Amino acid sequence: MAKKADNKTNAMRILETAGIPYTYSSYEVEGEFSDGIASADKMGLPHEQVFKTLVTLGSDKEHYVFVIPVEEELDFKKCAKSVGVKAVQMIHVKELFGLTGYVRGGCTAIGMKKPFVTRLDESAQLFDQIYISGGRIGLHLCLAPEDFLKAAHRAEYADLTR
Repeated sequence: MAKKADNKTNAMRILETAGIPYTYSSYEVEGEFSDGIASADKMGLPHEQVFKTLVTLGSDKEHYVFVIPVEEELDFKKCAKSVGVKAVQMIHVKELFGLTGYVRGGCTAIGMKKPFVTRLDESAQLFDQIYISGGRIGLHLCLAPEDFLKAAHRAEYADLTR
């Protein structure tokens, strides 16, 4: 099961309640969050297994969450197609906390304020374990991709990157 954490995040509590095994890695946060690649480097994690969470607004005015490898970029057309809308665009970072309950660099699809349709990049299927944000800056959760899909709302695999 999971390692004990002094300050469990909502994501950790949800995983534990669902009986989903995970481990976590963390680092001391100094200054402001830069990006997922720097976070992966600080923890010595392989970039291809570290996934970032991006929140978008669809042409239907619904929000959608896309989880992709930290070194990759969204292909907006592929993303829109994966959720059945004409287009998606990134939300402004100022909207993130109010919408999800998470800050930039600590956002995860597990335990957002509202359940949003989520897509995990199909490359996650190449790994037994992936790393996702744990719900705060400096914390990553490690779990099986299939378990991530179980824990995130209406989550499926999709081809999401350029």
